[in-house]
Amino acid sequence: MICPDYLIARLEKKYTEIEQNRMQGMPVINNTLTAKAIGFTPWNDCCLGVMLTPWFMNLMLLPTEEDNWSGIAFGKKVTHEFPSGLYDFTMGYEEGIGPYQMCSLFSPMFEFTDQNAAIATAQAVLDGLMNVENRDEISSRANEIERIWKGEETGESSETTDKLLKRNLPEKAGTKMKTEDYAQDNATTFKERLEKPVSRRKLLRADFLRDN
Repeated sequence: MICPDYLIARLEKKYTEIEQNRMQGMPVINNTLTAKAIGFTPWNDCCLGVMLTPWFMNLMLLPTEEDNWSGIAFGKKVTHEFPSGLYDFTMGYEEGIGPYQMCSLFSPMFEFTDQNAAIATAQAVLDGLMNVENRDEISSRANEIERIWKGEETGESSETTDKLLKRNLPEKAGTKMKTEDYAQDNATTFKERLEKPVSRRKLLRADFLRDN
């Protein structure tokens, strides 16, 4: 089994169309980035990679032609086990792509100052995903954020929880914040942090992008 080139082209074409139509004028867009399907390779009879767009970066699973996941309801959480641990994916569907499963990594994307930085991070995440040494430190970020919203215990300190929420919510309630201001605030620090040595554990949890 291989992940064919036409599949990669289809993903990039579709998310470029979404940016130009549904996402047009949305304040979450990082205009320095473009849609890019990164590192898609066979894994457990699926195609696994990272989907990079100007508004999110997610792990993405696509089914083989033999298994279209027709028995899984859209919106349902599906847990997959990788060498580094368990990850929650959400079932979705997009016309022109078909069914897929995604696990959130970054959203919005203002930490990234250019396309190369985002691609390098995506590739490092894929490497870390398959590294068994990361297993004890990895948890599903999507599940963690959902539990925080519900007010459930996550094992994180209140300070870490605040940072996690702020990282995923660039605009505080009742406060207007220009997209370009948010991007500028994060631009200078991202490259500095990316250039520093960082463990795979911190990379997958995005700790290297948070304030120390």
